[in-house]
Amino acid sequence: MTATDLELILPEILLAVYAMVALIGAVYTTKDALARPLVWVTAAVLVLMAALVGLSDDLGAGFSGMIVKDSFARFAQVTILLSAAIVLVLSADYMERAGLMKFEYPILITLSVIGMMVMVSSGNLLTLYMGLELQSLSLYVAASMRRDHVKSTEAGLKYFVLGALSSGLLLYGISLTYGYTGTTDFAGVIAAATDGDIPLGLLFGLVFMISGMAFKVSAAPFHMWTPDVYEGSPTPVTTFFATAPKVAAMGMFARVVHDAFGGVVGDWQQIVALLAVLSMFVGAIAAIGQRDIKRLMAYSSIAHMGYALMGLAAGTAGGVQAMLLYMAIYVVMNIGTFAFILCMTRDGMETTDIRSLNQLSDKHPGKALALLVLMFSLAGIPPMLGFFAKLAVLQAAVEAGLVWLAVLGVIASVIGAFYYLRIVFYMYFGKTESPVDGDMPLVQMVALVASAAIMLVGIINMFGLEGAALAAATTLVN
Repeated sequence: MTATDLELILPEILLAVYAMVALIGAVYTTKDALARPLVWVTAAVLVLMAALVGLSDDLGAGFSGMIVKDSFARFAQVTILLSAAIVLVLSADYMERAGLMKFEYPILITLSVIGMMVMVSSGNLLTLYMGLELQSLSLYVAASMRRDHVKSTEAGLKYFVLGALSSGLLLYGISLTYGYTGTTDFAGVIAAATDGDIPLGLLFGLVFMISGMAFKVSAAPFHMWTPDVYEGSPTPVTTFFATAPKVAAMGMFARVVHDAFGGVVGDWQQIVALLAVLSMFVGAIAAIGQRDIKRLMAYSSIAHMGYALMGLAAGTAGGVQAMLLYMAIYVVMNIGTFAFILCMTRDGMETTDIRSLNQLSDKHPGKALALLVLMFSLAGIPPMLGFFAKLAVLQAAVEAGLVWLAVLGVIASVIGAFYYLRIVFYMYFGKTESPVDGDMPLVQMVALVASAAIMLVGIINMFGLEGAALAAATTLVN
């Protein structure tokens, strides 16, 4: 270990030290009385780490190639850190209102973020697995934070059991890969996995790893945990599930298939394409019958991961660029949408029934308009930014010769537009009985309006995201 190696993981070290100091400090003080300030301090620390990562140069590989800090890792880590910080800020009022403001909450989020940062910067399968487990163990606890609530306990248990299964699949794939290549380093694996010369056992290892990673991105047919966990978890935790972990899982997916198996694109391209198709259609069709907005957003996330996987299935730098662009825009759309869901109350009680949005436009026209913009963007309706995100992954698929995949993506998008437009229908043309209160704290209001504005203003130049995503993709696919 050298000073260069330590510099490579300086943000992770600082976050780990902060989490441990905060944990010890909270235990020896008044604990939950400091929880709210700790949330804001943690958010500030995450923003500082995002600035540190964003302003750093590509440092290359360290720890004998086990960690890689390149443009791809930097793009993913900045997205993860900023989204986690915003979710923490948004969740403060809700957690206090619901009596869930515990000092463990921001610490769990911090520890999971450290795991995510390791996931997207791994150069070794074992390092990747360690990051994945750190993220997962933290999120299992976060999902079941509402201990006196049956659905929250159920969500945590289901997430744990199915998460353990997915980790087992991934670890079995890693063991097969090691057995047939003699290494867990991505550089060694890609040297052994070349076109026309990949052992059958190594191919099985790849399939098992893809299956394990598909669980983490909630891609069909490995999506079964998502609706129950989204519904049962406290809404701020659901908000977090819908943002940073999705970016980390997609970054990990891209890192494995390109850095370790980039020489055999044809062997994994069809598998990823199939996952994309199943996810798009399962998410689009299953969401139609949902009345709980958190379950609806769960199926929405499954469909959106399908579109992101479409970009990855292209197997090109353009495909990775489209995937990164899609994930960044998807995170912004979800932050705005969940900022509203966090404040959905009826007669002072929390509600997640989409029918409680009836005639929202009469009482709160500004909020209804902002939510309309976000729903249109999630549906991929022009000229919202979400349309250009979908267009990017469709173009990447066509350019890679996967025209059939792009056509199916368009069909799934049309089906999926129904449940987004139904929410708009309720807000503007629904019946007037039992409407949602619509009261929002300033922080949530700013997040809702800002994310909606980004969906409109971003069409000018996407705030430079295209260039950053291209640099990240070019670094990964070489």
